[in-house]
Amino acid sequence: MNRVIGGALVVGPLVWLAGLVVRHLGVETAGFSPEQRAAYSQQPFAAPEQLAAYAHNPGLVTAGYALFAAGVVLMFPAVVAFARMVAVRSPWLAGLGGTAFVAGLFARWYFSGVDLTAFRLVDTLGLSRATDIVMGNYVELSYGLWRVPVSASAGSIVGGVLLAIGAYRAGVLGLVRCALLVSYAWVFMGVLKESDLLTVLHGGVAACLVFVPIGVSMLRRDYVGERAPAAR
Repeated sequence: MNRVIGGALVVGPLVWLAGLVVRHLGVETAGFSPEQRAAYSQQPFAAPEQLAAYAHNPGLVTAGYALFAAGVVLMFPAVVAFARMVAVRSPWLAGLGGTAFVAGLFARWYFSGVDLTAFRLVDTLGLSRATDIVMGNYVELSYGLWRVPVSASAGSIVGGVLLAIGAYRAGVLGLVRCALLVSYAWVFMGVLKESDLLTVLHGGVAACLVFVPIGVSMLRRDYVGERAPAAR
């Protein structure tokens, strides 16, 4: 079991980071002119640019969104395992923070489904018509039924703060990595969001710096524990 948990703590953040990087590359390699970039930068939401990037380079954009979705799945056991470590000395903060953070992960899966639907509209209706439909219904799509997804998405920030406080009190993380945990929890929530270099750093690299060392430590302890009897 330690191998599974340790593996999730290592692989989850790395796949999450890969998703953010590839999503960024999907836009950067779409071949937009300076005029197009300027026009997209004036938009209140990143969705039109994301849809245009998909129309220009569907394979790379799909890969980025798919990796990010896979990272969300892998981060579920990683966050649960981390919360259990915090719970040893801060059970209430770990329980509340872990539950809230997992709710945020579930919300990301809803947004991922809307992202896919929007891309399929581009495939079937063309970029212009798909963009009109998505932007005409953007708020409703982002909030979700009874606003459950958008409410759950707030759990990422709330959970990240509670887990960071608990991790510091429990001695699991120091101040710097607690700050990185909150930074990771602050990654965009919503439909067709932009992954810029700042997001890659504060959301992807930060997650790796928080969780990967813990996972590696668990895997090493498990490996040493298996070899110790043979050494005797």
